[in-house]
Amino acid sequence: MKLVLLFGPQAVGKMTVGQELAKITELKLFHNHMTIDLVSNFFDYSTKRGQGLVNSFRQQIFEEVAKSDLEGLIFTFVWRFDKDIDWNYVENVVGIFEAEGADVYHVELEADLEERLARNVTPNRLEHKPFKRNLEWSRNDVITTAENYRLNSHPGELQVQNYLHVDTMNVDAQQAALQIKTHFNL
Repeated sequence: MKLVLLFGPQAVGKMTVGQELAKITELKLFHNHMTIDLVSNFFDYSTKRGQGLVNSFRQQIFEEVAKSDLEGLIFTFVWRFDKDIDWNYVENVVGIFEAEGADVYHVELEADLEERLARNVTPNRLEHKPFKRNLEWSRNDVITTAENYRLNSHPGELQVQNYLHVDTMNVDAQQAALQIKTHFNL
């Protein structure tokens, strides 16, 4: 069992890289909006109830996948490095998989804000993330989140065995996925 944690700021390319990585491995893609968009049909994700449901669904999926005979999972998410709650969340997810003997791979994507704003309106993103189709709100969310949180780690901050940093400014999603596959021999 393998868990690839694919993280970085909004619109950095996590889902798209994850889609490409899933194509060239036996890993299943679980991008964060699969649960956010489901729950948003009933409750706003910014509410306690909405976040609780998203976390509950994810927890159940993680637990079942970790115990399964699947090759593994690619999970995408935004990690706010200045929030203890996000560090605790990652520790919990990693713990679920490590308890079942899984190998965990941390892959951090990075791109500047201007590039991410351009990617925020790409057809693939809007097709797979209905919540982002309110373009004015989505653009503002990317900017506001970047202003309020630290969305990439400091060099050497992540003390994990399997870590890769990919600057997506100069590589496309296929190249990034191949780099991940090759680096970790997936």
